[in-house]
Amino acid sequence: MLDTGTDAVTGIQGFPHGIGGADDVVSMPLQCSTQWDGLGHIFDHGVAWNGRPAEKVVTSLGDGVTGIETVANGIVGRGVLLDVGRQFGENGELPDGFAITTEHLTDTIAAQGNSSEIRLGDMVLVRTGQLSRTRRDGWGDYAGGAAPGLSFTTADWLHDSQIAAIATDTWGFEVRPNEFDVAFQPLHQVAIPNIGLFLGEMWDLDALGDDCAADGIYEFFLTAAPIPVTGAVGAPVNPIAVK
Repeated sequence: MLDTGTDAVTGIQGFPHGIGGADDVVSMPLQCSTQWDGLGHIFDHGVAWNGRPAEKVVTSLGDGVTGIETVANGIVGRGVLLDVGRQFGENGELPDGFAITTEHLTDTIAAQGNSSEIRLGDMVLVRTGQLSRTRRDGWGDYAGGAAPGLSFTTADWLHDSQIAAIATDTWGFEVRPNEFDVAFQPLHQVAIPNIGLFLGEMWDLDALGDDCAADGIYEFFLTAAPIPVTGAVGAPVNPIAVK
């Protein structure tokens, strides 16, 4: 807090006629909350999305080509929840290290019904249940530790389905530990610079999951505009699903 009610009552703010106020400031990495990974976040062998040299895209001045502000009014449309945690987990929660395969995704779609059909340009939300467990048991190593998540083998499905974005309720989107000892976040390396997908992480999908399970409808209107920080490669978002 920069200014508080205490400051106002004690009269140290110095404003006339009894007016007082409160102000605050926050300092944080842009990807430490519910957020989107932008297209400038990950490179593949020095190449950014759309075949651009990474050093020509993101410099010390920020992302001058695909900065998150370029989609500040464009991430909106049909969303679909795939509640893999409810379908395959225990009490709606997948264990840490559980690799979600294409078969898990397609089986979840089949179990949930027609409203889960994935269409061109959709935004897919995958609930694992890890955030439910974290909320109950404590944060622990939620940020960076072991987690359920998408298997690297889903890369073909992510490409072939022609979705626009995908988000999970975990820190790293893909399964942790990663499936290959010689790689770090390999699905990121494919999905962002080679497919052009926006990846969402740390999304709170519990209330949405309960609502979808209650009425059997897993599609909705989703608006998920990031904070338009100029040149950022990711930014916090307050997503809203409307059913």
